[in-house]
Amino acid sequence: MKNLTNIGVIKQLLEKYGFTFSKGLGQNFLINPGVCPKIAEYGLAQEGYGIIEIGTGFGTLSAELAARAEKVVAVEIDSRLLPVLDETMSEFDNFKVINQDVMKTDLKQLIEQEFTGLKTAVCANLPYYITSPVIMMLLESELPVDAITVMVQKEAAQRICAKMGTRESGAITAAVNYYGKAQTLFNVSRGSFMPAPNVDSAVIQICPDFEYRNKIKNKSMYFKIIKGAFAQRRKTLVNSLSSALSLSKDEIISVLEKSGLDKNARCEQLDMNMWTTLVNNFE
Repeated sequence: MKNLTNIGVIKQLLEKYGFTFSKGLGQNFLINPGVCPKIAEYGLAQEGYGIIEIGTGFGTLSAELAARAEKVVAVEIDSRLLPVLDETMSEFDNFKVINQDVMKTDLKQLIEQEFTGLKTAVCANLPYYITSPVIMMLLESELPVDAITVMVQKEAAQRICAKMGTRESGAITAAVNYYGKAQTLFNVSRGSFMPAPNVDSAVIQICPDFEYRNKIKNKSMYFKIIKGAFAQRRKTLVNSLSSALSLSKDEIISVLEKSGLDKNARCEQLDMNMWTTLVNNFE
């Protein structure tokens, strides 16, 4: 197996295939040898599992996943990487790459076709510019996966994994909490990449959970309220929700009081149980 974290090997591949990094695709390849094995191990790459990888680079993470899991199917948008992967992943007959945009890929169908009889998980080193869209697509698709383990910008990780009811929480925190439990696994410095980005990264994991999906009566109402509240997070819920829901302030205050909340409450003060009660009372 090629040492794909070795800068000399990477430069040879760059020259051989005439490959240049695409800023538009957010390409930053890992050169820290300790990172990908950890992602693979945390990400459930093991016997009995099929792994969906999003984005491949030269195959640094792909190789670690394929060495551990029963099967790996990678979705890679950049067709220039296909001949490189033919070389770097040639020893793995349990690896397959699909040249598509993951946002336009039917992942449920992919799982049904590729991972029959296997448990499934998702692993990825996500480009910063599509972090939230990809994570929300994965969650909203309600895929039959045991875990979503992804590397994201450190600031995004802090927001996604923030505790609800704190100033660090936001709309993405509330959205993720509806679908599952998120935690930060470990941080990755900017020097771990080639080319090095201007920010540090972190590997997070989201495990699907039905606790709040089962408690919240109206999913669309939940997301409408969350979106409206956090879009104007500096305002009280009375003001932000009155605008978002086209209801009078008196009507909002009535529901807040019924939910055991102060009329001066702001969105960042509510934990998931409070949001659940509030949304259900709007029903």
